[in-house]
Amino acid sequence: MGVTRVSTILKWVSGGLEAFLGIPIVGGLIIFSSAWTPLFVMLVLHIVTLIFSINERTNRHGSILGIVTSCVGVIPIVGMIMHIITGVVLMVDAYRYSEGERM
Repeated sequence: MGVTRVSTILKWVSGGLEAFLGIPIVGGLIIFSSAWTPLFVMLVLHIVTLIFSINERTNRHGSILGIVTSCVGVIPIVGMIMHIITGVVLMVDAYRYSEGERM
């Protein structure tokens, strides 16, 4: 049994947070009431995840998509859709690497 990669853990965390921010009314209220601070926090988290993904040679697509999502997340409907898509992409990627590490 292998050791779980940091990038995989970060993808689970960032994917879950992205999916949460994609919840129609709840995610929007959190973002608006916090003056878009969650978007900045997610941007930093995606950049950190991208750095670990590059160092560990895992897929980078979800982190790059997350960076784009953090930048366009200020647009209400587009942001919601992007958060949901990014969350799914990151969690699927994390699942694939989690399964590969168990073998």
